[in-house]
Amino acid sequence: MILPIVQYGDPVLRTRGKPVEQIDDQIRELAANMLETMHAASGVGLAAQQVGEALQLAVLDISPVEDRPSTLKIDGKNVPDAKSAMPLVLINPEVELQGETEVGIEGCLSFPEITGEVERAQSVWVRAQTLNGDMIELEAGGFLARAIQHEHDHLQGILFIDRMNSAAKAALASRLKRLQKETRRGIRHREALVAETTL
Repeated sequence: MILPIVQYGDPVLRTRGKPVEQIDDQIRELAANMLETMHAASGVGLAAQQVGEALQLAVLDISPVEDRPSTLKIDGKNVPDAKSAMPLVLINPEVELQGETEVGIEGCLSFPEITGEVERAQSVWVRAQTLNGDMIELEAGGFLARAIQHEHDHLQGILFIDRMNSAAKAALASRLKRLQKETRRGIRHREALVAETTL
C-alpha cells in the first residue's frame, strides 16, 4: 500500500524514532508499504518518520541510480555489485562514520523539488536488524553510504537541510518557509475534518 509522505513542517520529522521492540507482522507490513511508497515516489531511501511513524526503521534501494557508484560489504563479505543486495531494510541501525568526507547533492522526498549540497562521510559501518530479526553488519561506501547517513539522520529527527552550510540554507529559506506553511495548513485542515467527524 502506498502511504502519504510527510512533508517538511510536520513535527514528526523532528521526532527521534523509538526503537522497534518486536519485529512482528505490523512492522513487516510497514516496511513493505514503505518500500512500495519509496519506489512509487522514485526515491532511494525512506525513514519511518516520513510516513508518520517515529520508529527506528528505514528502507533503501539505490538500484535505479546509474551515475553514482557504491560499495558494500555484508558481514565482512564483499558484495561485487551493491545493487544486487537491494532493497535494504534497516531496523534499529547503529551507524559509525568512516574515512574522508565529500560534498554531494541531496534531495529528500519530504522536500519536493528542493536539493542542496551536503557534506557526508565517504563510508559508513552499520549494525542493524533485518526483518527476520537477524543482526547484520554492513560497510558501505559511495552513494549508498550517503543514502544511509541521510536516512539515519531522519531516524534521529535530523533533516538534510540541517547539514547544509548557512549560505545554502539561506538560499532556500523562502522555499522552505512556503513548504512549511503549506504543510501546517494541511495539518490544520485535517485536524478540523477530524474534529467535525467526531462531534
